[in-house]
Amino acid sequence: MADMRNLSLSAALVLTLAACATASDAPVVAQDASLGPASNTLPGYLKAGDVNGEAFLPTPPAPNSAQGRAERTVYEETRSLEGSERWKIAIQDNDLWQGGALRRFSCALGKDLGEAATPATWRMMHRIEADVRTVGAPAKEHFGRLRPLIGNDRPICVPREDWMKTNMSYPSGHSMTVWAWALILTEAAPASADTLLRVGREGGDSRVVCGVHFPSDVEAGRTVASGMVARMHADPGFLTDLARVKAEVAAAKPLRCPG
Repeated sequence: MADMRNLSLSAALVLTLAACATASDAPVVAQDASLGPASNTLPGYLKAGDVNGEAFLPTPPAPNSAQGRAERTVYEETRSLEGSERWKIAIQDNDLWQGGALRRFSCALGKDLGEAATPATWRMMHRIEADVRTVGAPAKEHFGRLRPLIGNDRPICVPREDWMKTNMSYPSGHSMTVWAWALILTEAAPASADTLLRVGREGGDSRVVCGVHFPSDVEAGRTVASGMVARMHADPGFLTDLARVKAEVAAAKPLRCPG
């Protein structure tokens, strides 16, 4: 019974992932769709050990458990999304470093979150991505969960790279990043909370659509990101930057996106 319930949930998730592309966020597919670690010279706000994911995250589902098998089914079924509009959005959400994902947030906010238009906000988003690496990497190594694409040749939304064999799956770093961005931008622009949080959720779901993470990896990423953002509020430098971001976003010119 538990297996059937989990499989039903997995099928429902596939349908939800396929349906969540909206006309107001027509995808702009980035040129660089690489998942690989990119250089980010900006420092984060946190140091190693400020947030310890391995201390509070549950152990990821075992491959042969009911949930593990259900998540494998999600991976297999979402391969059918290849080439769809939802697949294209997953490619864009993957692009943290060349602006694809930030473009999605810009459209949700109605303000340009680019380096030229909103430099303080752009800088904070990139500093947060550095924190994701500091906080997420130890938990990934501790749990050591392989990505769903390992050991098969099913389609994924980005090129397969050798580093994917050793960069672990749980928690999802991309999901940490986009959920942290959604939380902080919501604080800066509370009137846009619903659309910002939706894009943050979809950005995590895109990791499942893409085939590079299991659903529980994404959920764990959101959990760690929430704790990370809460911990940042104890950092005076973060609070100073957040005040700048609030003022900058409020003063930014409106942005119109296609759709």
